[in-house]
Amino acid sequence: MYPNTTPKTSTQGVRMSEDVAAAEAARIIADAYRPAPETPTSYRDDSPLPAYGDTPPVMQPDRRIVPAWAAGTAVAGIGVGAAFVGVGCGLWLACQGFAAVSLTSVLFVTLPIAAVAGVFAAIGTALRSLKGVHTENHHHYTGPINQHHTTSKTYGLSARTHNQHTN
Repeated sequence: MYPNTTPKTSTQGVRMSEDVAAAEAARIIADAYRPAPETPTSYRDDSPLPAYGDTPPVMQPDRRIVPAWAAGTAVAGIGVGAAFVGVGCGLWLACQGFAAVSLTSVLFVTLPIAAVAGVFAAIGTALRSLKGVHTENHHHYTGPINQHHTTSKTYGLSARTHNQHTN
């Protein structure tokens, strides 16, 4: 930042006269207190910009391609969001209506819904049990076969499983 004031030659062991020492001290002090040269730190070009240049405009086509799965996901997300907003508003309105009525009327409104749910659960259980009754497997093997059967029974509150192995 400041100029180097160290003398180039070594003056150790050489005695200066009083006049030379005073002149050297005055030079060192003058160099230390001399202001640093101003260095520009920024520049602003205030000249007017041309209205047009000599280079013609170039077409810059937009080639952003969105994959089909991303577009489909975005559309589905918007649709699902809109559906949930509608369902949420409907539930809120229903809850507001339920809050304005007595417990008995709420039970009378929800009782048919619970009955329909119970009927669907009974039908599903019956279909599942009918499906599990008929289990016929056909295996076709060639060569010596060792076939082992395992029967599992699970029951109890803590779901204990008992496996039975037969040959």
